[in-house]
Amino acid sequence: MRRFIVPVSIAFAAGCSSTGTTSSTSASPSGGGYPGLGDITQADIRRDIFALGGDAMRGREAGTLDEMRATGWVQERAREAGLQPAGDDGTFFQWWPMRRTRLSQNSQIVVGGKSLQLWKDAVVLNNQFANVDLPIVFVSSTSAIASTDVRGKAAAIELTDTTTQALEQFTIRGNFQGVIANMARARAAALAQAGAAAVIVISNGAQNIETAFDATAAVSSRGTYGIDSAGAPAGTFARQAQQAGRGGNAAGANAGGGRGGRGNAVAVPTIWVRRDMLDAVRAPSARLTAVIFSETFQYPSGNVIGLVKGTDPRLANEYVLFSGHQDHDGTRYNVAGDSIWNGADDNATVSVALLAAARAFVKHPAPRPVLFVWHGAEERGLLGSRWFVGHPTVPISQIVAVLNGDMIGRNNPDSAALLGVQPPHRNSNALVDAALRANNDITRFKLDTLWDKATHSEGWYFRSDHLPYARANVPAVMFSTLLHPDYHTPRDNPDRIDIAKLTKMSQWMYATAWIVANAKERPDLIPGFKLER
Repeated sequence: MRRFIVPVSIAFAAGCSSTGTTSSTSASPSGGGYPGLGDITQADIRRDIFALGGDAMRGREAGTLDEMRATGWVQERAREAGLQPAGDDGTFFQWWPMRRTRLSQNSQIVVGGKSLQLWKDAVVLNNQFANVDLPIVFVSSTSAIASTDVRGKAAAIELTDTTTQALEQFTIRGNFQGVIANMARARAAALAQAGAAAVIVISNGAQNIETAFDATAAVSSRGTYGIDSAGAPAGTFARQAQQAGRGGNAAGANAGGGRGGRGNAVAVPTIWVRRDMLDAVRAPSARLTAVIFSETFQYPSGNVIGLVKGTDPRLANEYVLFSGHQDHDGTRYNVAGDSIWNGADDNATVSVALLAAARAFVKHPAPRPVLFVWHGAEERGLLGSRWFVGHPTVPISQIVAVLNGDMIGRNNPDSAALLGVQPPHRNSNALVDAALRANNDITRFKLDTLWDKATHSEGWYFRSDHLPYARANVPAVMFSTLLHPDYHTPRDNPDRIDIAKLTKMSQWMYATAWIVANAKERPDLIPGFKLER
């Protein structure tokens, strides 16, 4: 699930499943008319989730060899399941170029006569070109800004102690990295408003601030990611709506500052340095000289695409498409002894659910063909799904429905969510009816309706891989079991997945697809559907 940070406290879904992991709900519900249900088993789900969501995959970060390893693993499992290759050139793969832009480590930063190494000795808090040679003026505190002449100078200020979450309680909201990085930006914004031409922020030696320095360096050094021919960025409408409606400032996963949001825009070069630079910035005649520039290059990322052909030749060109992403955050900074951000729930759960559904359809094919697409680089901005929609391996007009999933293995064993049900997200009555019917027939989850509302603060509908399809007027829904405190932390590990619930969610997705793949007519597109407003 792509991160989309808003300055609103999150109410985690109630009743998160405890560590360990199997709920009391039945994993093999009866359900006549769905012949592949029995082929979706807890044993297969457990084996696959521990393989894909475990430490050996090192978090599957897009644009790294770890994502390549995961992509290869998914391809091999898809082949073993009996899928036919449906990617490019007769393979399971669809490779595409992901452009990365980051600040160059060849940038030069000299503070008080001392050369600093980017991301080791200095963190740049905004991905902004700079070529400056300025005198440094030290500002003793935020209250002294008004009485200190910082105009046209490099203003230096020390961070103060602040209380942050204990590492054992680390969450994506309010964690030490986000809180302290935002505090640094707030001081920089105040100094910039007072006329400073650059800002130097100095750590005060507190352990949580030093740890936040290293964490911010780990996140910011990655830079930003995109693709050159994919249309509007993910979440564009959601960001605009939230900013207009709440006066907030949302940030995507790729923002240089990381997980805490970017509520304080900094318009001048801002450099965060370690505590040992305090004397240097306070020295008489100290200067900041910096030449900071970016570099851009391409990485490959890939989608894995497999097919089960239909049994009715008249429907051979009407595809039901399963969608999920296999990437996550990779190896980042250490939190309570763990630096691998596995993303077992986000989104290894859906990746293995698609494998389970694939096995069921291979054994029991339906009249319509079924496509399975494991997208790459969702966490970079839905890049894999945006690429596929722009470069489909079958015509978009022949995709009759998209069943996307994101995070389907946690929280109360009897609850789940279906997004794309409420206007303006709802774009197909028949597809929604199929999903609700399948749930009523076999899984009987109590469905949360709040997160699908257009007014929900998280903008949840706009944060997963169904979005590019819906924007292309393809009927689409999204299956989820929603957020939990381990979301985008190193604690999202396979031993915390509710295997029985994940199996049921897999069966629900399969049963929905079975209904659509057997229906006499393809799902409707609601007349006048317009997602963006």
